[in-house]
Amino acid sequence: MTTPLRMSFEVDCSAEHAFAVWTSGIDTWWPADHTVTGEPGLSVVMQGEVGGRIYERTQDGREYEWGEVTVWDPPARLVYQWHLRRDRADATEVEIQFAAAAPGKTRIDIEHRGWERFGRVAGPWRDQNRAGWQTLLPHFAAAITAEGKTHAGH
Repeated sequence: MTTPLRMSFEVDCSAEHAFAVWTSGIDTWWPADHTVTGEPGLSVVMQGEVGGRIYERTQDGREYEWGEVTVWDPPARLVYQWHLRRDRADATEVEIQFAAAAPGKTRIDIEHRGWERFGRVAGPWRDQNRAGWQTLLPHFAAAITAEGKTHAGH
């Protein structure tokens, strides 16, 4: 079995806010270089329900499927099948848990699993995804920080 990727970090907001930014606010922080087309002005959508689609939509209306929500338990837990830039049959699974930590903070635990389906390339594919997460997560953290500053003045 190929070891899942596991990441944990804290953000300065409630679990409810972190969950909302990750899900309904995904379009505000997901970088174009982590999409299929990389086109300017595209939208990223995560539909908030079990069976909800995760996809990108270009300005001219083309859609590219990335995954499907399998567990929707706001604000505590989110699980989805993930196949960005791959065939749906090659989906891995991402589980994210949002838990209250110190006052005003949320601990986020991510497990990205299912690499064994890739056989001999499981390790390299997991490692490539590890690098992707390392460049993606700062965008999410920055969105939390930016929103906190926006709301602090109100």
